[in-house]
Amino acid sequence: MKTVYYHIDVNSAFLSWEALYLLETGQLDYDLREKCAIIGGDETKRHGIVLAKSTSAKRYGIQTAEPVIKARQKCPNLIVVPPHYENYVKRSSEFITLLKEYAPVVEQYSIDEAFCDMSGTQNLYGNLDEFAYILKEKIYKTLGFTVNIGISDTKFLAKMASDFEKPDKVHTLYSDEIREKLWPLKVDDMLFVGRQTALKLHKLGINTIGDIALMDKTLLEQNFKKQGITMWNCANGKEMPGITGKEVANRGYSNEVTLPHDICDAGVAKTVILSLCETVSARIRVDKAYISVVSVGILDCEFEYHQKQVTLCEPTNITETIYENAAEIFDKLWNKSPIRLISVRCAKAVRENYMQYTLFGQEKNEKLSKLDSAIDSIRQKYGDDSIKRACFAKKAKKDDNSK
Repeated sequence: MKTVYYHIDVNSAFLSWEALYLLETGQLDYDLREKCAIIGGDETKRHGIVLAKSTSAKRYGIQTAEPVIKARQKCPNLIVVPPHYENYVKRSSEFITLLKEYAPVVEQYSIDEAFCDMSGTQNLYGNLDEFAYILKEKIYKTLGFTVNIGISDTKFLAKMASDFEKPDKVHTLYSDEIREKLWPLKVDDMLFVGRQTALKLHKLGINTIGDIALMDKTLLEQNFKKQGITMWNCANGKEMPGITGKEVANRGYSNEVTLPHDICDAGVAKTVILSLCETVSARIRVDKAYISVVSVGILDCEFEYHQKQVTLCEPTNITETIYENAAEIFDKLWNKSPIRLISVRCAKAVRENYMQYTLFGQEKNEKLSKLDSAIDSIRQKYGDDSIKRACFAKKAKKDDNSK
């Protein structure tokens, strides 16, 4: 049986989904995808970066993740629309549901892309290279947005193929096509190769994916350790880990905030950390999970990033426990420089039906766990603002009085 994978990637996903949302709700009478437009953060809150861009915006040289202010300089008439993540989750779910109607195995790779194992469906659909065009049109007519489809006998090559010319295209990159289609590409275009790795490869005289494929694997390992082996395997068309068709459990939870102004007060910083811990721990409990690692990250006014983590004695999903560890990390991490951004991340998540507490902390943990459950229930029923910690309520009152 011939192995055939599709990698299906939504074109300018956030912008496409936002355009549909604004048209359907009557907020706009034109299609954002036909304008020089981006989805971007709020510049007034200093986290204005480009999340997605239209084809027209791309022609102006606008790049994803660059500051919105730079994008405006490139295109004075740029249309900037804020994101609506709940809409993107809904569209993503519809996208995956449709794929499952046609593919026996679907693995969601991110919110806007998925792998489909089409092996064995030739008798049902005929030539799978040709059927990809039919599926692409079905997605557009049913859901209203375009996709790219990459086709190959390995996941990695299918993923690379879908990144060829965009939008609304189908490309093949089978193992017997890598010399012609893959090897001439720059190392910068290769999956798993970031900017710093690409710079190091160029310094070593390795400029194309073909250079990686033909290089001694041992030398790559010496210079890039495990990543060197991964690059060599991928450049030679070796497979990524196989598709399972199962949802991958969330192994980490994080949240961050770019502050309206730099802060130099530890108390204020810890209030922000507490807020981040509340949102992160709530998501952990929704997944019925427990985490074993807590980390805090700080970006200062000079854009230097510092991070530190701690491994807990036992897994937890209790807000207070996560916050206490995050606050302790912050005290050790902060060098008193003005803070621009704070992040909290919890990792090494496990899912268990029971928890073992220490003998002396069991009663306290049980009380805190019940308290968190009660708060979660109230917020789920009446909204996030229905119940607040006193420190947040006082801050909101103080902010109102200062206006």
